Amino acid sequence: MSGPWWSPADGGISLRVRATPGAKRSEVIGVLEGRLRVRVHAPAVDGKANAELVRFLASWAGVRRSAVTIVRGEHAREKTLHVRGVSGPPAVP
Repeated sequence: MSGPWWSPADGGISLRVRATPGAKRSEVIGVLEGRLRVRVHAPAVDGKANAELVRFLASWAGVRRSAVTIVRGEHAREKTLHVRGVSGPPAVP
């Protein structure tokens, strides 16, 4: 069963994320308007926020960084990511 912000896809799950860079720490803050809200502890400069988002979501999902890829929205706050090797997301606070 999927939710509005995730769905099964190609050996893993697809996540709809809204990322907010420049936070004090990286954290999932909930779901709003059909997207997982994630604060990222990195500035939106030179791909640092994207790298931190991938690192954080890999840790959150319990997979290696190489299992998480940005599929859409690399230069936007709203992104679609693919996480290989999981059948569903962890619990959201």
